[in-house]
Amino acid sequence: MSSVQLLGLRKAYGDRVVIDHIDLEVRSGEFMVFVGPSGCGKTTTLRMIAGLESITAGELRIDGARANESRPAQRGAAMVFQSYALYPHMTIAENMGFSLRMAGVPRKQRREAVERVARTLRIDHQLERYPRQLSGGERQRVAIGRAIVRQPKVFLFDEPLSNLDAELRVSMRVELSRLHRELGTTMIYVTHDQVEAMTLGERIAVFRDGRIEQVGTPMDMYRQPRTEFVAGFLGTPRMNMLDRPRAGASPAHLALWRALGGETLPRAARLGVRAEHLRVDAGAAADCAVGVVEFVEHLGGASMLHVRVDGVDGAWTAQIHGSDPGAAARGQRVGLCAWPGCVHAFDSEACNLAT
Repeated sequence: MSSVQLLGLRKAYGDRVVIDHIDLEVRSGEFMVFVGPSGCGKTTTLRMIAGLESITAGELRIDGARANESRPAQRGAAMVFQSYALYPHMTIAENMGFSLRMAGVPRKQRREAVERVARTLRIDHQLERYPRQLSGGERQRVAIGRAIVRQPKVFLFDEPLSNLDAELRVSMRVELSRLHRELGTTMIYVTHDQVEAMTLGERIAVFRDGRIEQVGTPMDMYRQPRTEFVAGFLGTPRMNMLDRPRAGASPAHLALWRALGGETLPRAARLGVRAEHLRVDAGAAADCAVGVVEFVEHLGGASMLHVRVDGVDGAWTAQIHGSDPGAAARGQRVGLCAWPGCVHAFDSEACNLAT
């Protein structure tokens, strides 16, 4: 296990800065997830850790030792890419043991290492097959196994599940979490999928425009987002937002701002409330947002109501349980009331006033 420190890390291509002064410590044995929209710099940061991208400024430390100038093979990091990158003419055993073979490890030791890792990944019955004979999930296990046999200090994952279908992604998330518990190795995982980030990461670093917006445990960041960007990025569906009413705002907009407690927050520029923190009333209570149900997503145990709220641009989303007596049908007029203490307030700089 190894710690990874990023100290003022910066990456530029000529005049274009893509990573701007990142400071972060990944603890030894931790599962850290880098998450953010496409182009935010998370993969570039991962590649700098791996040694696949040079570092323009700042310092990378692995186990306390400077690694800026170290060759990739010297860093003790193994990377698993989005594409499986398996050799089609080699068997699974040969693919997994290739790095050991290149390092001069004797055949018997290679075989023992490959078989041990294959048992851990539950693909030991596939070792004599070829990549074309495996499913996408099995190929990804092989790619992960190829990294594990090297016994790296740090695992680096670059969106490894993005090529899999939804069901396989769920099962592979479970497998990766199990692997981390069994191996205890430091893992850094890049994804744009906030569900993967929330379910896998012991801590999450949310990237935005080449900077880290916030770092923390998944639930701490969900409950206490430091900025409006983090609040909107983490959580499905997105947080419902309301702008401070301006001169000439509709009575409905003013009433909703008051109902959410906006009048007691003079610094608030926007208010936000998550779908699960809205209570749906069949009537139109005075302290509620009022609107018409445009669409209902039935998800089994719960449903999502998309409501066109009076005086607000766009629809709001509320989550209700399937057995909830407040369940509504399309075209019905309802009230949406926020649970006390569940409204987030953001100032004019998009920072959460509660953090």
